[in-house]
Amino acid sequence: MARDKFHFIVREALENDGWVIKNDPFIARYGERKIEIDLEAEMILAEKGIERILVEVKSFLTASAFYEFHGALGQYKNYSRILKLIGETSSLYLAMPEDVYNVLLNDDFGRLTIEEENLKLILFRPLEKDISKWIK
Repeated sequence: MARDKFHFIVREALENDGWVIKNDPFIARYGERKIEIDLEAEMILAEKGIERILVEVKSFLTASAFYEFHGALGQYKNYSRILKLIGETSSLYLAMPEDVYNVLLNDDFGRLTIEEENLKLILFRPLEKDISKWIK
């Protein structure tokens, strides 16, 4: 599996926030279909117990954020569908650089797509190696 450029930055940022990486990658199967989601992480929360998440990292390195977002959105939806079919209850997040999110958010189509698809996002800052925002 080829890893996105910012894979290890997101992993480090999650670990710095107190998440424990359980699988890198998380592998799931539905019939003959196999998916590899970049990271599975968990955290012990006092009020909730253990929270598990799955994170698909996208770097968005081409000139068109919208072109890459199109592919990332399709992958996110397909992964979500497979996870539902196999009864996986962990929340799936799409991790993207904060500046890419801002480009998408400042465009009517990008903003509407993010809102209508109810995407769960982790925004990160590659240079700082940290998570700037969770969108649930």
